[in-house]
Amino acid sequence: MITFRHLTKNYGGFTAVSDLDFSVESGEVFGFLGPNGAGKTTTIRMMMGILVPSSGGITIAGLDCQKDRVEVKRHVGYLPDDPIFYAYLRGREILEFVAEMHGLPRGEAQRQTRTLLDDFGLSDASEEYAINYSMGMKKKLGLACALIHDPSVLILDEPTNGLDPRASHEVQELLRLKAARGKTIFLSTHLLDMAERLCGRVGIIEHGRLVAAGPLAELQEKVVPGGTLEEVFLKVTAVEEQDRGGA
Repeated sequence: MITFRHLTKNYGGFTAVSDLDFSVESGEVFGFLGPNGAGKTTTIRMMMGILVPSSGGITIAGLDCQKDRVEVKRHVGYLPDDPIFYAYLRGREILEFVAEMHGLPRGEAQRQTRTLLDDFGLSDASEEYAINYSMGMKKKLGLACALIHDPSVLILDEPTNGLDPRASHEVQELLRLKAARGKTIFLSTHLLDMAERLCGRVGIIEHGRLVAAGPLAELQEKVVPGGTLEEVFLKVTAVEEQDRGGA
């Protein structure tokens, strides 16, 4: 469903993402993990056609994320880490606008908007301007925007940042439900306990390089037998730091 082919992004002499080469299967929840500054968000921006790779590429559902970026967006629901909205549109108006941009007829856009506002507990704030939304409310609205056209793929960058524990739990349960219904979920997060609960496979990126990837149970057995994902993460990123220090 998602294929990375030697994906690389350079900024002058700095390599932000280096030779990513792996696949995400249809219907799986894939955790994309790494420390701050490891290259996760840069990778996601290339997936969405926001940044142009220096070399290599990505396909989603067989479509090139650069050449076919408009068509890719029909298949993908994207939640950035820090959603930005038109400040003086109301929450309801933003959702209806996104729905219509995805080609939903006006009546269907309005029905979907009402449903998602209710699902995310935003109905009472539906006529409030987005500039007045809290970070948590903006995150919920952003996730609703990602879901409104019922995409087959969800690309989520830190989907629970800014949410209180109850809202975070509700979002995780929603993702579990979407996965059970066959959605492909590419989940970038620094919350390893959440990744351990939701993901069947993970990839760990450090300094732009994929330093570990595979089924969670397999990585745990290989790297830290009987250990947690946190222990695996700390071990493989520490090895990467040692390798770089000795280079």
